[in-house]
Amino acid sequence: MRHFIAALAATTLLTSPLMAGPVEDYEELREEVWEATLDSSPSLATSIGDRRGDDKIGDLSLEEYDRSIAESRAFLARLNAIDPIQLSVDLQVDYAILKSSFEDGLAGAEFDHNRYILFTNRGGWFSGFASLPYRSPFFTKADYESYVARLGAFRSFNAQGIERSKKAVELGLTQPCEPMKGFDNRITQQLVDDYTTSPFWQPFAGEKPGSITDEDWTALKASAAETIEGEVLPAYEEFLSFYREEYEPNCRTGTPGVLATPNGEEYYAYRVRSFTTTDMTPDEVHNLGLSEVARIRAEMVEVATEAGFDTREAFIEHLRTDPQYYMTDEQEYLEYTQALAKKIDGFMPKLFGRLPRQPYTVLPIPAANAAGNTTAYYEPGSLETGQAGIYRLNLTELDQRPLWELPALGVHEAVPGHHHQIALQQELDIHPLRANGTFFTAFVEGWGLYSERLGIEMGLYDTPAKQMGRLSYEMWRATRLVVDTGLHSKGWSKQQAVDYMLDNTALSPGNIDAEVNRYMTWPGQALAYKIGELKIRELRARAEEELGADFDLRAFHDTVLENGSIPLSVLEEYVDTWIHHQKHGGVEEASD
Repeated sequence: MRHFIAALAATTLLTSPLMAGPVEDYEELREEVWEATLDSSPSLATSIGDRRGDDKIGDLSLEEYDRSIAESRAFLARLNAIDPIQLSVDLQVDYAILKSSFEDGLAGAEFDHNRYILFTNRGGWFSGFASLPYRSPFFTKADYESYVARLGAFRSFNAQGIERSKKAVELGLTQPCEPMKGFDNRITQQLVDDYTTSPFWQPFAGEKPGSITDEDWTALKASAAETIEGEVLPAYEEFLSFYREEYEPNCRTGTPGVLATPNGEEYYAYRVRSFTTTDMTPDEVHNLGLSEVARIRAEMVEVATEAGFDTREAFIEHLRTDPQYYMTDEQEYLEYTQALAKKIDGFMPKLFGRLPRQPYTVLPIPAANAAGNTTAYYEPGSLETGQAGIYRLNLTELDQRPLWELPALGVHEAVPGHHHQIALQQELDIHPLRANGTFFTAFVEGWGLYSERLGIEMGLYDTPAKQMGRLSYEMWRATRLVVDTGLHSKGWSKQQAVDYMLDNTALSPGNIDAEVNRYMTWPGQALAYKIGELKIRELRARAEEELGADFDLRAFHDTVLENGSIPLSVLEEYVDTWIHHQKHGGVEEASD
């Protein structure tokens, strides 16, 4: 806290000639980092209206990976030469974000896992590319030409991914076999006999834009058809052949966790630090999970009693099996979720003083990606490309998707969760590198889980079933701390993980199976949610206690979000400084 308070106290000194050097050095470095980020991320550039990479989708080669690591090392050396105490509070936040990002990337580069493991059971470069029709701008002829050029770039991009994945096979760094069952179906769903049924044809399936001539539209459609048939579909065929002939026969058997891979124990310890933005060890996370599970379990017992059931287990069995809690019609389920989202929108001005301009919508997960996928996820939008944020909903296996989980799901994925936080970050008056180029999972997912708790203050959980839905979702994230560390640091089997979640959550067996498969192939990511949420709750409790009657919930929420996604240590220092400022009405007393 002293770091930021001292910076607040010294802000008026920053215009002096003596202080200009570090500030200018930092701002110059930050601009170079931002330009390098846009150069290497064409889709990010497009999303903010920068057209430098219109014909590109990126470079997945090992040479580019090594180049970026060398570049990060050089950037970090320059950053470390700047004294952050001589920067303003805003620039100190910038500095801390950059330092954390570079250090994390360089720490990960020490492991072959980061270099060669490019996909999980949920997807990778090939599934990310499949979203191109949904995240590209389509206003002008140049937009369509850019889209077709990017379709044409996929085959070489895909070949780069395959080449690095072959090295993963050679080094014994493949995914475990169990969660990869049926994975090839995700690839075959992209392979169609008629290109006009491909999702990649979708931008050309509708009416011609008025700004494009008939002649140009005909030429664009012919070019797109030729590229889909001659480049995109063959690329997916090549990946399918590699997967079935080389990768799948060499998937890992036995202990499914990353512990069983070369340097797996050290790698997982790094992943824990990376995804939580803390110095916690796997054992510390595991024990925290056990504690949280016990606390939430006791709350679930109270709700079951309120609902008239003798045991928690009896109520959960009722919730899992009673038809009243399930829909069978996909459109009805989607419309129910959309209506609930609009209801939640009405609470937002009561909880926040600053709201984003960008709207969001609720749409299905594309069919090619839905089977075996998570219940829902959020897809960021872009005002520059004319896209709303999307709360994507899985419409498969509706007998596994109860209505009582939808309130908690909606506040997490849409508002006040991911859409509010991410759309707001894009619009904040901060450097574009922070607005668009930084993502710390512990902050983003921690905020999503914290938002589920805000549903209590909205009155969303107005039945015991919905209360149990929220508690089950919180328990889901608490059991992740136990299960993820169990799988990757304690040698658990998949069945041990499944049984633990079946015993403690109210999630359906189908959802639990999909979740455990995810944890096995994506070590550490699932830890971020609960760790981040607990930190935000801790900071709110601290603010409420220290500010008393002067505590302003909307101001607290705006403060948590006003820097975008940041490491938890930076968040804590920033909120502590805000609390100090609120208590003292200024920073003149912060001479320490």
